[in-house]
Amino acid sequence: MQIQVIAVGRVKESYLSKGIAEYEKRLRPYVKFGTTEIAEEKRPVRLSPAQKEQLLDKEGARILASVPPDSYTVGLAVTGKGRSSEALSALLHEQQMNGTRHLTFIIGGDLGLSNDVLARCDERLSLSPMTFPHQMVRLILLEQVYRAFRIMRGEPYHK
Repeated sequence: MQIQVIAVGRVKESYLSKGIAEYEKRLRPYVKFGTTEIAEEKRPVRLSPAQKEQLLDKEGARILASVPPDSYTVGLAVTGKGRSSEALSALLHEQQMNGTRHLTFIIGGDLGLSNDVLARCDERLSLSPMTFPHQMVRLILLEQVYRAFRIMRGEPYHK
């Protein structure tokens, strides 16, 4: 199985980049892994609801163009289902057993994900009811995916 993360925006802080690189390295023995960055739309400081929807739609179109057609897709969203680390591991294992060749996690920018992207998702996942910077979410997600594979294989780490 190949796992792809599609994320809006670039990681700017070096400490996050280093952490992300570390977990990408740790994932290599378990799964093929890749990241696709989608450029954030430039915008004014204050947005009307209509402007927000337009921006989300533009980002969403670029996101959807990057999702392989046969991919099982998980959108990270505040309104998503919360899962424990063990439950995320079970989801990944289930997808492997179902023959899923490609699994895509989608991380939106600070405005979230467009309705079209959310409609394309097979599942919506919430990492927490708290709000995190979307750049930090990448690091948290990768750590949880790594943890999920360790759990799946019965390897020590997740305690």
